[in-house]
Amino acid sequence: MTKIEETIPAHGGKLINRLATTAERDEFMAQADKLPRVQLDERATSDLVMIAIGGFSPLQGFMAQDDYENVVDNMRLKNGLPWSVPVTLSVTQEVAEPLKEGGWVRLDDSNGRFIGVLELTQKYRYNKTHEAVKVYGTDEDKHPGVKVVYEQGEINLAGPIWLLERDGHPLFPKYQIDPAESRKLFVERGWKTVVGFQTRNPIHRAHEYIQKCALETVDGLFLHPLVGATKSDDVPADVRMRCYEIMMDRYFPQNRVILAINPSAMRYAGPREAIFHALIRKNYGCTHFIVGRDHAGVGDYYGTYDAQLIFDEFEPAELGITPMKFEHAFYCKRTEQMATSKTSPSAPEERVHLSGTKVREMLRRGELPPPQFSRPEVAAELAKAMHR
Repeated sequence: MTKIEETIPAHGGKLINRLATTAERDEFMAQADKLPRVQLDERATSDLVMIAIGGFSPLQGFMAQDDYENVVDNMRLKNGLPWSVPVTLSVTQEVAEPLKEGGWVRLDDSNGRFIGVLELTQKYRYNKTHEAVKVYGTDEDKHPGVKVVYEQGEINLAGPIWLLERDGHPLFPKYQIDPAESRKLFVERGWKTVVGFQTRNPIHRAHEYIQKCALETVDGLFLHPLVGATKSDDVPADVRMRCYEIMMDRYFPQNRVILAINPSAMRYAGPREAIFHALIRKNYGCTHFIVGRDHAGVGDYYGTYDAQLIFDEFEPAELGITPMKFEHAFYCKRTEQMATSKTSPSAPEERVHLSGTKVREMLRRGELPPPQFSRPEVAAELAKAMHR
């Protein structure tokens, strides 16, 4: 066992692998036409992949009722291990009715392709409103995460899964670095401390500032933008990745940064999703995780620093990954550099606050974000994408 694996065990102690062996795949494929089918949407497909590659370790499949209820009510699996967001496969009563507990279920993607198998151990009903309020902090269906819960089926299917094949990502194959591989890369580079960074937005100067502040204190930075399902008004993943490529080429020390995609879907669960994102990066081998302003938030549902405060509800050892908490960064006109209220002597009117939302609004108006907001090359890329 390598040094990095000893110091950064996967959550629960073991990196899960639910990729079917050749023999298993052959066995499943031989029965493809006989198995009952469930078609997965985009989020369920990405959840299947994340379970299989170990990104959701220790989960080996979709959650059974006791794990689900413990996670919703207590942010813990039934064995007490911290886990903040339910990972479930929800179907309608009509779909669930003919499925037999103890049997295999064929899992197809949205195109009808046979991609996985579920060993169905349990079917159970759940309370959608209760999940919404506990996990997302609201029962309003205008919240995108709550909307998904309300629209999904009323029965959860539980049990271990197998992913039949790990395909290359259609857009970003070279950045598809799964947990087993990222851990190996960290060892090869001699990184004993690695900070992970999550984003669903294009990189702007405030992101760059906190990433580089974090990089001053650790061996490596794992830039891990999310490319699974997001809101329709979020900037598309291909645009965000091009922005990161520009930053990697021109503004980051390449030997101390790895860019990889996170294939999971956004929940927009704010504080709970901050914990979820941290545990995912722990599974990828990160020792630290950046938590900034309103992490994984949407609208005005969460307080500015709620996603940092929630880490205090757990003992550091049981999470096993260290949060790096950053104040809201801004461009300081007085010192002519990025700063936070911890380091800047400026008055409020001397501060240019940045956000992905502001950048999107400027681009829609046909304005190019100023260099205090975005690096010029990134701003040009965003402008081009906005009007294509």
